[in-house]
Amino acid sequence: METQLHRRAGMTAALLTTALLATGCATSTPAVNTDAEASATQVDQPTPRITLTYDGGIFVLDGETLELEGDLPIDGFTRVNAAGDGRHVLVTTAEGFQVLDAGTWTEDGSSYVAEPELTDLVFEADTAGHVVRHAGKTILYADGTSETTIFETDDLLETDGELPETEVVPAPEAHHGVSIELEDGTLLTTVGNSESRSGIRVLNEDREEVATSDECPSVHGEGTAANEVVVFGCSNGALVYDDGEITKITAPDEFGRMGNAYVTENSTIAVGDYKTDPDAEGYVLTKLTLIDTEAKTMQIVDLPEGIGYTFRDVARGPHDEIVLLGTDGQLHILDETTGAIEQSYPVIEAWEGPAEWQDPHPALTVNGHIAYVTEPASNGVHAVDIETGGVLASAELDGTPNEIAVAAG
Repeated sequence: METQLHRRAGMTAALLTTALLATGCATSTPAVNTDAEASATQVDQPTPRITLTYDGGIFVLDGETLELEGDLPIDGFTRVNAAGDGRHVLVTTAEGFQVLDAGTWTEDGSSYVAEPELTDLVFEADTAGHVVRHAGKTILYADGTSETTIFETDDLLETDGELPETEVVPAPEAHHGVSIELEDGTLLTTVGNSESRSGIRVLNEDREEVATSDECPSVHGEGTAANEVVVFGCSNGALVYDDGEITKITAPDEFGRMGNAYVTENSTIAVGDYKTDPDAEGYVLTKLTLIDTEAKTMQIVDLPEGIGYTFRDVARGPHDEIVLLGTDGQLHILDETTGAIEQSYPVIEAWEGPAEWQDPHPALTVNGHIAYVTEPASNGVHAVDIETGGVLASAELDGTPNEIAVAAG
């Protein structure tokens, strides 16, 4: 299967290289090897790989050119999450979290040695759910048992055909949840059962419960802001965990649901999606919430008319700015403290929300100064310079992209 690479008029390989360097991107474009006897392209450091799910498989693309590096068949609806080690992606399957090797470079960064591969390694889980990366750990959550599985992220690079050593933490009752371990070993994990979810538990490094809160109905989503302040979304606001204390921030609306947190570890502002009508049909939202994790306050931002988004369309940029892919087809850059739109860049055609959340619809992820945007209507994917709005590369795929994750290199 081939990928047709489409560049904007006048885009050349030299221009792409210049554009990437100008943005200060964490990746680098491979330099041409002029030695006729050399067998591999010379590079300064590993190149990111983009993984995209589609009906029947997973595409793996070069993060700079968007050229197809691998097409890995897999059945059913799957989700992808970066493992955090720069090389692997965790794919949710019926058995658990299956390890996808997105490919890598040699230890000294001089040559390409691995093709993308969906390995036989699986972290077993009953109904694999959320993946969280923090403080050098990767934390996996199984919705069918609410067990939390924790491993040292970089240990995945030393697999040698085996899974790394893990810690498995059980839970009282199974529910759709999430966990995170902090630098000191504290584990925060959600509380609920098959009927409802109510809050969080805090366990110390000996896995003894030291704090709890039941003030977070429908608890969902997690994000760690600056100073390891953790935010969880509720149907009536949010919970904030800060140095041993749990604070409830009540939404200004009777129903004010925050379901996902978009954070950086350098910013005290946590951004959340926000819904005020429990009976609203569809998955397009038009409001954001900005949570000041120091002041423990919540601000609601109304987006301009004609701009909506889904949970897949918000990220944070290299300077903590909010990056939002709107239903108007534009990539909007918002100030993190006010929610005001500072820049808007046209990228794809206007789109409508999905009938079901699993259905393909435009998605966004950010790596360094580059935003990757999918366009299911055209089977397309685009790499966009966040600083200028310039489209660095585009590709048309032989399949409709759905979920996206980056192995950062």
